[in-house]
Formats: sequence, structure tokens, C-alpha cells
Amino acid sequence: MTTNPRTVIIGAGIVGTNLADELTERGWTDVTVVDQGPLPLTGGSTSHAPGLVFQTTGSKTMTAFATYTVEKLRSLDVDGGWCFNQVGGLEIATTPERLADLHRKRGWAISRGVPATVVGPDECVRLHPLLDRDRVLGGLHTPTDGLANASRAVVALTRRAQARGARFQGSTRVTGIERSGGRVTGVQTDRGVIPAEVVVSCAGFWGRELGRLVGMRVPLLPLAHQYARTGRVEELVGRNEGGVEARMPILRHQDADLYYREHDDGIGIGSYAHRPMPVSIGELPESAEGDPTGSAMPSMLPFTEEDFATQWEQSQQLLPALASAKVETGFNGVFSFTPDGGPLIGESADVAGFWVAEAVWVTHSSGVARAVAQLLVDGRSELDLHGCDVHRFDEVETTDAYVDETAQQNFVEIYDVVHPLQPKTSPRDVRVSPFHARQRELGAVFLDSHAWERPHWYEANAALLPDLPVEWQPPTRDAWSAMFHSPVVAVEAWRTRTAVAMYDMTPLRRIEVSGPGALGFLDAVTTGRMDRSVGSVTYTLALDDAGGVRADLTVARLGETLFQVGANSNLDVEYLRRRAPDDGSVAVRDITGATCCIGVWGPLARDLVAPLTDDDLSHEGLKFFRATAAHIAGIPVTAMRLSYVGELGWEIYTGAEYGQKLWDVLFSAGRGLGVVAAGRAAFNSLRLEKGYRSWGADMTTEHNPYEAGLGFAVRPQKGDFVGRDALERIDESAVTRRLTCLTVDDRRSVVLGHEGVLVDGEPAGYVTSAAFAHTLGTPVAYAWLPAGLPVGSPVEIRYFDRSVPATVAAEPLFDPEMTKIRR
Repeated sequence: MTTNPRTVIIGAGIVGTNLADELTERGWTDVTVVDQGPLPLTGGSTSHAPGLVFQTTGSKTMTAFATYTVEKLRSLDVDGGWCFNQVGGLEIATTPERLADLHRKRGWAISRGVPATVVGPDECVRLHPLLDRDRVLGGLHTPTDGLANASRAVVALTRRAQARGARFQGSTRVTGIERSGGRVTGVQTDRGVIPAEVVVSCAGFWGRELGRLVGMRVPLLPLAHQYARTGRVEELVGRNEGGVEARMPILRHQDADLYYREHDDGIGIGSYAHRPMPVSIGELPESAEGDPTGSAMPSMLPFTEEDFATQWEQSQQLLPALASAKVETGFNGVFSFTPDGGPLIGESADVAGFWVAEAVWVTHSSGVARAVAQLLVDGRSELDLHGCDVHRFDEVETTDAYVDETAQQNFVEIYDVVHPLQPKTSPRDVRVSPFHARQRELGAVFLDSHAWERPHWYEANAALLPDLPVEWQPPTRDAWSAMFHSPVVAVEAWRTRTAVAMYDMTPLRRIEVSGPGALGFLDAVTTGRMDRSVGSVTYTLALDDAGGVRADLTVARLGETLFQVGANSNLDVEYLRRRAPDDGSVAVRDITGATCCIGVWGPLARDLVAPLTDDDLSHEGLKFFRATAAHIAGIPVTAMRLSYVGELGWEIYTGAEYGQKLWDVLFSAGRGLGVVAAGRAAFNSLRLEKGYRSWGADMTTEHNPYEAGLGFAVRPQKGDFVGRDALERIDESAVTRRLTCLTVDDRRSVVLGHEGVLVDGEPAGYVTSAAFAHTLGTPVAYAWLPAGLPVGSPVEIRYFDRSVPATVAAEPLFDPEMTKIRR
């Protein structure tokens, strides 16, 4: 590709114009932006967006997107008119649960550099005088939040991009994408073909249809969302003169699914409290050519008053000044929703050069555009994008039926206080392992991940609670950390450490890489040495070009040209397929659904398995990090001597058709040894005791191996691999931050992850993973903190409205000599 490729951006809304601005700033000036609607108000979501920008969410990346959007839009104006009015944001609580959640949110904010304070009712009323003090328990005030004038920002961004050479073409409908040799070559429109080497769809709720032009599933659903504006409110008359529009903070009343902003002397009210209203693209009205007022816009549907009646009453109660006002106008505005609420960023897996940046709201628009521009120009984003990557979903999650149901549920829950472990209510039982029937018989409590049912614990093990030794008794948890948890988890951890347990590892991604070029290919994309004997298993990393950790992998060499890769998600499948040579020498196949896996771990694991096989599973016969083909009770399996929990044992793989039989044989053989089925909660606790990392939580592309404590997995002497040059420029001893092990001083204070961490009273980092360490009898956490903190250093974890003392600890906390795992 040239250094200034011909680029077509489809969509001239806030995302497309931001992207044109970011690309032209980086020297990509051969940019054409097309839109089916008239410029500048094209009829998409930008044209009617209320513009409220609340920066802080549960996602660090989304917060960074929003913060950059604030910074960028503040710097813009159109003929002196503001593009961002930094009035601040106020999220109020009318229930104790919401107030507690606002404290949690403040912890996120301060750990990310966003100023925020939880204030009492009096301060809430001082900030927003229309509030009824008696209904408010408190609020979260973020002074750097505010209002974006999206339509004005589009004009400013368009002008700047045009000054650098970009072209904008309205009233141009895209009818197809031209391709040759698996790459885009142009965009077909009703006004002719526009040649292109790069095409980026920023079409908003039309993105699903644009994706279909190249056979790409874009998992989003257009949904209507109500917005109403009142007439004059007497208390606001004269407050917002001179084009200011608003002076009070933007306001969220999430307990009622409502938000508010000023419009001069009126109030705008947005509601998520109504029924989900899916929108069929084919039924939307056409944009009106030459209509600068936007009165005929596809994204603005007629207001359904019956869906707003209750919300109007609630608004009058919260803001008594509205009692004398009336709703004068309203519309049902169309926005995009996805299965998990995140945006969709990335390149088509099948058509090179076709990219999407969809399901992006004004709040995150500039940040997303910068990330996409960095991907295109530099090959990587400075921010971790795994929660935004369009390929993060498995195939079933991209089907219309799944997207439609989950996106509507996300609409319903958008302002809910959602626990980090809270599973979907529907759809469920979409993907189950071959052991599912047996797990149900044992009272498995399932959570879900990527449509897989995953046992979190087994109620059958509650019968063993009376036998739990005193030193293994778990503490009583607070209400939040007790949700989606059970004391039974302690039993499962205890039996794993003292007897033997069986874990269902089936949902973990398995990729088969084969062919004459497989060895060289894997050697080139990982940090470890792959040219090892058949039967070897290697823990390794896949890096990006800057040395960021894009995945941690376990690679087993099962044959001269056959490898099984234990990976994290569909992102790894997509990455390996994209990097594989196109000469047919390497085949990459996702075998997860066709296979299954049981982890058999514990000091009695060999006593359980050895009598069932004639194969040598002794320590000498199958050493740690080795794999072998074997038979267990006549069932063909692959046994890998691995342990993510720090105990003797194996990951035992077989074909899905043998799964239930394998489970039955192992469980029956283990009864006399005290075997239990154990779930993900015990698994997570035990892996943290060993200091084993979880990609996506503990490290991402924002971190290099040395910061993450994974330098041992890097073999620079083996030769070239992706990221090697970048690592050579990093001084391992000079890194400024490290993934740090913490033990919590109070055993009753179980944190869950994402909490801010303070050092010497100042924000210094954040928790990645956390659990109660049942073997040690104390809560543990891992956190990104400044490098150089000595073992024993005190820190504070912000847990809701209190500080939880913790201490920097040496890792691993359990069995640092690795004696238990290697016997």
C-alpha cells in the first residue's frame, strides 16, 4: 500500500468527519467522504444527537475515547460558535444502590485521570438548582464532562479536512464495493465508481447493510430512543443568553433511565425507560435533499407519546420546575446497539482494505476515529481495542437473531447497576459442553461467556461444607462481592489443593495449525521457540509490532507439521488466519466446538487417571509441559501436562463425541479419592495464587512482556518474530510500571477488579484481577502500579466509598518452588 492510499469513508457524520480529520492530519490526504444524505446534516444519528458526554464507564478504553473527544471538540469552533460546552456532568442517585455505584464509578474515574467527586444533596442542588433536594441522596460530579454540538463539530472537522485535501460528496448512495484479488478497489455509487485502496464504513445504523456488500456480518441493531424538549421553563429564562445554550451540568437520573440537558430556556429529556423499538432500515424515510433544517431525517422517527407518559411524570417529580412546562417537541431517534454495548472497529476478515467503525456514539467519536487512523497509518492503536474489535464475537454472536435479542437487552439495561459477573438472562444454553447434562445433575450454577455455559460452582459440593477445615473457612462477604458467589467455591478450591478436582475447560479456544509451513509460521508470530520435539508444549506470546502483548498462547506440537494452540478468543483465530501465508502451506482451523477438555488437577490426579490407562503418565513418562496421545478407558485422548491452578495434573482433550463418556469414567474413578467437579470461581482463585496471567484482564497490547512479568516467555535469540525489534529497544530494568501482586490486609474485603489503587494517597493505577485466595486465607489482587514499589509497600484500593489497605507482595504467593506441579 502507498503512503497516501486512496481512501473512501462512507458516512459524513461525527465519526466519518473525525476520521477524515485524523487521517489528513497524518498525511493521508487522498480521502473522499461520501454520504447518501445532503451535507452537512446527512440524516444519520449525528444530526439529532443530544450531545451529552459523560466520560466515565466501566471500560478504561471507552473512558479514554471520551476524554480525547472532550479534548478535541473543546479545541474546535465554527465561526466562534462552540463545539463543546464544558458544563460538567452530574449523575444523581435516588437509591442507596445507585449512590454506592457512583462511588464505584468515581474510583474508575480517578484511576484514569478524570476528576470526579461524590457530592451530597445540597451540592447537587447548588450545581443543578432545578433538582428536588428531597429526592436526591447524592451525585457524582465530573467537571470535565459536558455538551458536544455534534452537527457544528461536523462542520468544523469537514472544513479542516478539506483544507488538507479531503473531498466531501453528499447525496451519493453507495451501491456496492468493488474487489479484486481479495482486496477492495473501489466504491460503487449512484454517481459512479470511486477508486479506493481503503474503504472505511462509518455509516452508523446503516453499517449492517454496508457490511453485507462484502459478505461481512456487522453485529449491530438500530433501535429508537426517545428524546423530548419542553417549552419555556420560567426558572431558566435569561440564564443562557448569548448562544451558550446551557450552564448547568448535564444530568443523569439513571434510576429512572432518564437524562437531561438545557436548551436555552427549555429542557431536553432523553429516555431509555421505554420498550425496545427495533428499526427496520428499509422502512426509514429518505433524507430530504436541500433541507438544511433536517426536518425530514431518516434517523428521526415520530414521537410515541404513550411511551413517554410515565417518564414525564418522573421528570416533573425530580425537576419540579417542569410542572408548569409542557413537552413541545419530541422524536424517536435511531441509534446503534451491539450485543455487548461496545463499538465495532476492524478490518474485514475476507476483504482486505474494507474497515468498519460502527456503533460509535458522539461521546467516543473522536477517540474511535483516532484509534482507527492509528490502525490504518501506523498499524496499531495506542489504546487496547480488544473490547471494540469487530472480530471479538464468535460466529453465533453475529447472527441476526442473537444480535437482535442481546442488543435489545443492552438497551433495557443501559443504565442498570450491572455486576461484573452478571450473566445474560437470554439467550442461554446456546453452546454447551458434552458434560452439560452431568453438570446439571451436580447442580452447576452457570454463567455465560461468548454464548458458552460455564459452571461457576456446583451446588452438590455444598454437602462438603461441614467438612471444610477451619483454615479454609471463607469470610462473610459484603453484598456486592457476594453476588454470583457461593461459599461452596472454598470447598472446590480445598479439594483441588488436597485431593483432586475436574474442571470443564471446553470453552477455552483451541486452534489447529497445520501444514508444511506451520512451524515457520508459528515461530514468526510468537516469542517462543517452536522448533522443539514432537510432544513439547510451549507457553508463548503473540506481540504487535510495538511489542505489546496481543495474546498469550500455549502451543503443543502434536506432529511434525501439526500444532494445537490454546488461545483466548476469536481474535486469535482471526489474527492467525490473517497472518498465515496465502500459498496453502498453513491451515488454521478453530477446533473448539469439535473437541472438549477436562482439567484433572490435584495431588491425587495421578491416582485417579493412571489406573484407567496403559500409557505412562508418570512424571518420567510425561514431564511438565509435555503432551502425548493416550487412551483412557479406551477413549482416544491427548493429555497435556499443564496446570493453570498450580497442581499436578493434565488437560485431557478428546473429540466432542466422547466427552460425556470421558467425564463419567473419570468421575466414577475419582469417587474413592474425593473427586469434585469444580467451577470457574475456584479456578480463578487458584490461578491468582500462582500468579498466572489472564490476557485481556491482566495485560493487553498496551503492555509489553517485561512490564507484565512475562519476560521469561520471550526468546529473542531464536531469531526474528513480530515485535522483536521493538523489544530490543526496551530496557527491562527501566520499565516504569509493572503488574504487581497485592494481598489485602483485611480478609473480609474481597475486591473484584477495575478498582483504582492509591499509593501515598494519590491515584497510581488500577486492579486487573482479584479473588479470595482460599489456600492463603486472604483476598489477593493484581494491579498496574509504578515500578519499583518494594515488597511490603502499603497501598490503598478504592472499593466503593472506602479505602481498602493492601500490601505489595512477592509472587507467586503459592508454591514458588513449583514442587507440587512437577511431582
